[in-house]
Amino acid sequence: MGLDPAQGYKTRRGKMLIGTAEDILRSPAAKRYKGKIQLVFTSPPFPLNRKKKYGNHQGERYVEWLGDMALLLKEYLTENGSIVMEMGNAWQPGAPVMSTLALRSLLAFQDKANLHLCQQFICYNPARLPGPAQWVTVERVRVKDSFTHVWWMSPNERPKADNRRVLKAYSKAMLQLLATKKYNAGKRPSEHSIGAKSFLKNNEGAIPSNVLTLSNTRTNDQYQLYCRTHGLQVHPARMQMDLADFFIKFLTEPGDLVLDPFAGSNTTGASAERLKRRWISIEPNQEYVKGSYGRFAEENENKKYDDAKFI
Repeated sequence: MGLDPAQGYKTRRGKMLIGTAEDILRSPAAKRYKGKIQLVFTSPPFPLNRKKKYGNHQGERYVEWLGDMALLLKEYLTENGSIVMEMGNAWQPGAPVMSTLALRSLLAFQDKANLHLCQQFICYNPARLPGPAQWVTVERVRVKDSFTHVWWMSPNERPKADNRRVLKAYSKAMLQLLATKKYNAGKRPSEHSIGAKSFLKNNEGAIPSNVLTLSNTRTNDQYQLYCRTHGLQVHPARMQMDLADFFIKFLTEPGDLVLDPFAGSNTTGASAERLKRRWISIEPNQEYVKGSYGRFAEENENKKYDDAKFI
């Protein structure tokens, strides 16, 4: 299957393609990108018990499908490229019991493409609605599920990465410590010996942990306003922009190429565009593609999707 030049849109740095990831990435037109993607950053459809409008496989078919995708995506990575994948939790149908389907899917993905698991992250959303509703708010036998796993993988043990690009602002206590130069060095109860010299060096920020606390409560952002203005459906499972920002800054540099094969509302593309990375996004639902153009509406002077530059 070739790429239809009448589908999708493009911006200064990227392009959105309409179709399934499998069809587009196996097309002759996509071959020129093989070995050139620095980061695959995506949130595939979760293995939910109920079918959703945005499309999701279920059960063992999900495990098989995701494993096959790993081999395909690996072909497009640079030698030191990364795959970062966000996955939510799954529950057993009709019971207050968690499913291991998400974990088994991850292992199938990793094993099929022989990938190294570089690091596991937790994306914690303190404002997430209580769920699963039946067990949390009705029967009150579970607490709310408020985090997703984010898995960083690579075929290379040492992929491109630099945590200096994602430093956090120092706390007030650390700023005071740097100002006073007074630090209680020495051996700790854990028997670690801490030297004052290393802790009193100003590194322009603190190294973040692998627990990312990110809310997703905005209702009047540029994307949603554009969808409502133009009568387009808002994607029901939008990724936090800060999550995309973190990994794109951490694992790529300006000019690198980023791919999101399950783009949805194209958070990845919008983040990459703003951070001066090149990007390719893929989404089969044309309604979501039209709405995602709103993320670039300011740059394109609030034009409608119908007036976009097609590829």
